[in-house]
Amino acid sequence: MTKEFPVIKTERLLLSQLEEKDIPLITEYLKHKIYSDLTSNIPYPYTENDAKLWLKMSLDAFENNSGYTFAIRDQEGQLMGAIGLHDRDDDKAEMGYWIGIPFWNKGYVTEAAKAIVDFGFTKMNFNKIFATHFLHNPASGKIMEKIGMEKEAVLKQHIKKDGEYLDLVQYSIFND
Repeated sequence: MTKEFPVIKTERLLLSQLEEKDIPLITEYLKHKIYSDLTSNIPYPYTENDAKLWLKMSLDAFENNSGYTFAIRDQEGQLMGAIGLHDRDDDKAEMGYWIGIPFWNKGYVTEAAKAIVDFGFTKMNFNKIFATHFLHNPASGKIMEKIGMEKEAVLKQHIKKDGEYLDLVQYSIFND
C-alpha cells in the first residue's frame, strides 16, 4: 500500500508534495548565488541535475519515513519554495526551508513554518523541532522567532562550506 503524502492548507498557501514538473522552477529559483551563500546545502551553480537529485532524495526520505519535504505553493498550485521536516531520532526533527526571491519578505515562510511545526507535533508526535541558520542570515532567525522557536546555541565552525568554517545558530521549539 502506497501511503498518501499529506497536503496542508494555510490561509494563503498549499503545502504539498514536490513533483517532477517543479524541477524547472526549482532550478530557476535556486540558480542565484544568494541561496548557496545563505544555506548549508544548496550548491552554486545550481543545475537541473541538482534539482533532480534533491527531488529524488526528498521522495526517498518520505518513502523511508525519515522526512517530509513540502512544496510551498500559492493557492493556484504555483511553486514558490520548499520546507522540510526531517526525523533526527529521539523524537526530534530538523526543519529547513527556502523560498524564491519574488516571494521574500511577505510572510510566506513564517506561515508555512507554523503549519509544519503544528504538523510535526500533532501528526508526527515529535517532542522537539529545531532549525539552524548561518550568522550572516539573521532573517532566517527572525522567522524562527516568529513561530515561537527560541535560540538554543551557536554551533561554532559547525559547517565547512567552500573551504570556510561557518558558525550556525540553532533554534528550537518543544511540544508543550
